[in-house]
Amino acid sequence: MRAMSRSDPDERTRALVAESARGGDPTAWFDRLYRAAEAGEAVVPWDRRAPHRLLVEWAQRHGVVADVRALVVGCGLGDDAEYVASLGHETIAFDVANAAVEGAWRRFPASDVEYVVADVLDPPARWREAFGFVLESLTVQSLPERLHPGAIRRVTEFVAPGGTLLVIATARDEGAPADGPPWPLTRGELDAFGSDGLQPVRIEQIPDELQPSVRRWRGEFRRVGSAAA
Repeated sequence: MRAMSRSDPDERTRALVAESARGGDPTAWFDRLYRAAEAGEAVVPWDRRAPHRLLVEWAQRHGVVADVRALVVGCGLGDDAEYVASLGHETIAFDVANAAVEGAWRRFPASDVEYVVADVLDPPARWREAFGFVLESLTVQSLPERLHPGAIRRVTEFVAPGGTLLVIATARDEGAPADGPPWPLTRGELDAFGSDGLQPVRIEQIPDELQPSVRRWRGEFRRVGSAAA
């Protein structure tokens, strides 16, 4: 097999995105990407094989309370979900890609995390306001810009009264073009998570530790009201 050049992974991803768009399914490319990666024909750009450092730093700083039901949006191969569960949370993690969920189960066969296949654009109704902690890390930005408003709205709907939403995303200046994937989030898009009863607690813009020219959002939001007894 020909070794992939440095540009090949991005080219392969863009080709899969274009193919999905032509087929009228804007999320079909995720499963195809994971299966191509299994075959050594592509690279999953966000596969770090470790929990995101901005999640870990946030949790260590805040001392997250255990025994909160948690949801991980777009879980990929499970690193963030396993970390969230290690904090003492009953954790559900979902991805639209069957191959990602299968890969997470293979990597963590004894996991307490419930990995399921679901679509952030059309999630189960029973998840509405059902989670005391929700993590959205790099998922909305992996969708075309026209889908961001709907995806953001769905993410906010997961958060229970008194619950917390943590958003991690690549930052983009207002008006700057986004030739995705990914399609990084503007400040306006990040602020949109503070809707439907959620309020911003802390918004940070942090340089990436490996690519200082790349900036990351870390946004913490909380739904007003008290958790149900």
